Order: sequence, then structure tokens, then C-alpha cells
Amino acid sequence: MEEGVARLNAERFGLGVVVGKFMPPHRGHRFLIETALSRCERVVVIVCGKPVDPIPPELRVAWLRELVPAAELLLIDDRYDENDTRVWAENTMGWLGRAPDVVFTSEDYGERYASMMGARHVMVDRARLTVPCSGTAVRSDPFAMWDFIDPPLKEWFAKRIVIVGAESTGTTTLAVDLADALDTIWVAEYGREYSALKQGRGEAVWNSAEFMEIAREQTRREDAAARESNRILVCDTNVFATVQWHRRYMGTRLPELEEFAQGCRVHLYVLTGDEIPFVQDGLRDGEHLRHEMHCWFEEALAGQEVPWLLVTGDPKSRVKQVIERLHEMP
Repeated sequence: MEEGVARLNAERFGLGVVVGKFMPPHRGHRFLIETALSRCERVVVIVCGKPVDPIPPELRVAWLRELVPAAELLLIDDRYDENDTRVWAENTMGWLGRAPDVVFTSEDYGERYASMMGARHVMVDRARLTVPCSGTAVRSDPFAMWDFIDPPLKEWFAKRIVIVGAESTGTTTLAVDLADALDTIWVAEYGREYSALKQGRGEAVWNSAEFMEIAREQTRREDAAARESNRILVCDTNVFATVQWHRRYMGTRLPELEEFAQGCRVHLYVLTGDEIPFVQDGLRDGEHLRHEMHCWFEEALAGQEVPWLLVTGDPKSRVKQVIERLHEMP
């Protein structure tokens, strides 16, 4: 028996197939597909998706394309009875244009599914000993499965805490302190960096295109940082705040910017109170309307669906208030 298994494990194949929902594609899936790639000249990964899936099928395909670039990906409309092995076998041969030489699975259905196509079957880590993980476990508690998911999924699952507020209300101080308390990383405000460069060039007039540039770069940096985060990502501002700054400097709304802001991933907004003294750092110019801007933030936060929290007091007290709120969140 052991001789036969060893011989099968050493055998090379032409066309291999892996099929699944990959919802989401965790490291167990990657191990399965990489095993297939190591044994086949060509591997097709069939991703089964429905529009109602909690994680969009197109996104799962994009993740797999990044994680296993050597595999060919095929997204199909998952409208078939998952227990009808014959239908799946017939459809697989239709999708591929031929029967595969081998099927790689980690499930008991694999042997029957492969035999109906006249293919070999290779079982990979059925007991989940190599990678003790499952899609259900990741969806149920991604934080518990954090070590078994790759950076693209961490970008998706990381809880994003966004600090917003008027000028000189301690947003950066809170972002730094909170990230330290949570043992994670934080994302600096790109708009401040941009403003410093603009001021250094002697430019005083703003235009809407600059705010869109700031919004896109802020979001790009945030997404990149989420991949390296420890379950929670702390952000010193985001596009929601950029909308308020456009109002401040341009005096008008920018629908394109507001629409962009709607697509941002946020789990909690934290608004810093303006009860602390204003500190001039050479860049700030809004002391005279700081409280008015604070009210703008309050009004805008009250009109959206993401939970938010107003924090006041000294730095330690503010961190404590945020952490207490995080403990209350699902």
C-alpha cells in the first residue's frame, strides 16, 4: 500500500484540476493548489461563485491570481447541486474541453468525482494536519485564523479604525498611541505630507484634482498597510476626512470624491474632541474655524452608517475609550 502511494506521489501528470468555492482562499487552499502545480504541466482551478456569496467571486479569483499565479483560473456560476457528482464531472469536462488527467482535492468526494471523468485522484491533507484551517473557520473568526491567511485576505479582514478630527485635535497622537496599545501598525495622513510639499513649493491655491490625488494615495497606503497589520489597522484619517477638507478649502462638494469615499472599508470612526489647546506647527491655518470643522465632522459622521465614537480628555484616556469600544464590537 505504501509503495503504491509513493509511486502515485512521484508520478507526473499533464492536466490537473482543482475545484472549490475558496471562500476565502486560505493557506490550506494554497497548499492544495501548489501541490497540484508541482505535479502537473498545467493546472486549472475552477472557482465556484454566486452573486450572493459573502465574499464576491471576482475578488476570490483576484486573490488566487495573486497567490498562485502559475495556475489557470476559471470562474463558473455555481448553480448546480453540490451533491450531484455526475453533473459536476460532466460540466468540468465541458469547461476544460476534455477530461483532466488528475483531480486534486482534500475532500471525500474527490475519488468519485475523478473516477466519473476517468481521471486519477490525489488526496491532499485530508486530515488538515499540514494546514489546520478551513474556509468556514476563517469566515467565522478571521482573527483566530490570522496565521493561516495571506496578505490579500488580511487586507480584507483587518478591522480598520479611522481617527478623524479638525486641526490640532490630537488625531496623530491618538493613532500612534492606539497602534502601540494594540500591537499593530498605523497609517499616517498623506494629506499632511502633500500639504508640506505644496507649501514648500510656495503654492497656496488648491484644486479639486489634488483632493482626488490625496484620496487615492491615502487609500492605496491604507490597503498596503492592512496586509501587514496585526488584525487591526489604525488610520490617521481617510477619504471621509478628505471630503471635509475639500469643503474647507474649496467651499463646495465634490461628488466624485464622495462616491470614492463610499467604497472605503471602515469598521469604526473615532472623532477627536476639540477641547484641547490649539498648537501651531507651521502648517496649520484653521484655528479660527476649528470648532466649526469639528461640528462638520460630527454632522457628517451622524449621517453615515459606520459606528463612530467621540473621544475627549488626555491621550491615555482617549486610548482607553477606544479600546473599551472595540471590546463592545462584534
